[in-house]
Amino acid sequence: MTLLLATPGAAEPWLKILRAEAPDRAVHLWGQTDAQTLATIPYALVWKPPADLFAPLTGLKAIFNLGAGVDALLANPGLPKHVPLVRIVDGGMAAQMAEYALYGVLHVHRRFDLLAQQQAASVWNDPGICDPAETRVGILGLGALAQGVIEKLQPFGFPLSGWSRSPRSVPGVTTYAGLDSLPAFLAGCDVLIVLLPLTAETEGLLSDARLAHLPPGASVINLARGALIDEAALLARLDSGTIRFALLDVFRQEPLPGDHPFWRHPRVRVTPHTSAATLPREAIQQILGNIAAFERGAPMQGVIDPTRGY
Repeated sequence: MTLLLATPGAAEPWLKILRAEAPDRAVHLWGQTDAQTLATIPYALVWKPPADLFAPLTGLKAIFNLGAGVDALLANPGLPKHVPLVRIVDGGMAAQMAEYALYGVLHVHRRFDLLAQQQAASVWNDPGICDPAETRVGILGLGALAQGVIEKLQPFGFPLSGWSRSPRSVPGVTTYAGLDSLPAFLAGCDVLIVLLPLTAETEGLLSDARLAHLPPGASVINLARGALIDEAALLARLDSGTIRFALLDVFRQEPLPGDHPFWRHPRVRVTPHTSAATLPREAIQQILGNIAAFERGAPMQGVIDPTRGY
């Protein structure tokens, strides 16, 4: 069986691991493979593939996304409708996301954002220490990546809540489900961590009206997708101080334009979509495990429901 690898980044790290983990499988690269061979390839491993990639792959049996986020793949106009789509469930990202989220929560909890503003103004003033029980942390989205964040935060004693589209039970977490419960969930978030996938239903979910439900002085950490939040509304609330601080790793337009106000805003910390990255070895092992399951007729992990967007 042969595999096709298509990624806009460096292919060599992926090729090296594929050859080590699956020496019995031939691996071809998009752009370096003839049409006759492309027609025989059953499995495509892709990240942000070009629109014309899928047309010559007439023998395709499954498409494996080289990451957890699938919005770019689902938006591809050439995507075949009859072929299973499979995403990376973790690929080493959960631990990285958890580290980033913990940093963001502690940054706010220990008031390092306020201390940075004081340093810029040459002000020596102790802002005091806050009891962890008084820093309520809410996690918007309770998928696989959220579980690592929850495990990392629980030992600190922060009251934790979580929101998801459908009901979920998470030990030690007060859970909310459905749009009707979103205002109550947001009202209990001193720090809001955004971990939802981007779908037609979640785009713009955090509108100005919904951001208004956050308590005065709340902070926002976005690790998911920039289009989940009305950025203009967030900026206005940062300007007014009703939102105290935002740690933003993702943006509606990436790279973030150099003249965007987020870059220089005293209440914002910008990172360039680096909260987590797929670890190639873990991702390839998961993909090969799914291929083996598919070939013996067993269920695969991470199969995408295109109607839900994840």
